[in-house]
Amino acid sequence: MSFKTDYKGVAGLGSAKDGTGHWVSQRLTAVALIPLAALFIYPFSIALGSGYGAVQAIYSDPFNALVAIGFFIVAFRHLRLGLQVVIEDYVHSSRALTISLITNALVWRGFAVAGAFAVAKIALGA
Repeated sequence: MSFKTDYKGVAGLGSAKDGTGHWVSQRLTAVALIPLAALFIYPFSIALGSGYGAVQAIYSDPFNALVAIGFFIVAFRHLRLGLQVVIEDYVHSSRALTISLITNALVWRGFAVAGAFAVAKIALGA
């Protein structure tokens, strides 16, 4: 027994079987952000307003650098997943939807890579 309407059967429209994975990923990133944000904010608040030498001293500690990199990667993934839902709900043109989803994925992944690269560059003293 199929729960598809006749139109969906002909057009090939049905369950994408991706909603649960997306929902779980969104929740896991939200939970991961709780400790990561707490561990990221403290050294960041100390480094804020300090000179480059102080910032480099704080982030040359591997723990602080790895927490900052993890925070950027998880935060931008969480942001990308949330914005994807908003785009899918409110963009109705097929072409605009495709362009928006591709742009969303590229921009936030680019920011995550740039943030990780910046922290690694500071931590390694380059």
